Amino acid sequence: MYPTLSLRSILAKAAATTVLVLLLGPVSTFAHCDSIDGPIASDVTTALENRDVTPVLKWISADHESDIRKLFEQTTDVRKLGDAARDMADRYFLETVVRIHRAGEGAPYTGLKPAGIQEPIIMKSDSAIANASLASLQEELLEAVSHGMAERFEAVSEARKHADESVEAGREFVERYVIFMHYVERLFENATTNPVHGGDAHGGHEVEGEHSE
Repeated sequence: MYPTLSLRSILAKAAATTVLVLLLGPVSTFAHCDSIDGPIASDVTTALENRDVTPVLKWISADHESDIRKLFEQTTDVRKLGDAARDMADRYFLETVVRIHRAGEGAPYTGLKPAGIQEPIIMKSDSAIANASLASLQEELLEAVSHGMAERFEAVSEARKHADESVEAGREFVERYVIFMHYVERLFENATTNPVHGGDAHGGHEVEGEHSE
């Protein structure tokens, strides 16, 4: 559970986290929902500006709704204490929502990530959802898949021609064979399952209409 904290505790924890972020700096692996310009941060900003927690609640499970509502009320009170208090309280609230969301998806919380680190394909995916149009995203993904598969297929096909010429050539063929097979397998798994935070394609749900053998 995530207990309700006093106003002093919120300020103290928020300040400590801010210092830790400044000391450690950004890390190399980023998660979309962890960034300060991601969808959770956007809904948190909206909620705090309108003093209505509703937009945030969809990111957490019903089990934690009461805790988040209480923390939100405390956060709105802390925001009245001044700019510094507001900034720290806002950040602590955002971190708490992200942490709970990540835990619900079976993923660890590794801190908030800076703005501007989202991969272009993620931004285009968000844009596709916002515009209710899959065409552009689908075209780019299919092009990337087609290119990646063709490149690896050409490599293994060329290596196969010389596989029996020497042991080294045979090993080169096997290496390219394994790369191609794993690439295709991963593509198929991603296409037929719903991977979740903290898990791989094997741990996801089947795509509607697909059945495992």
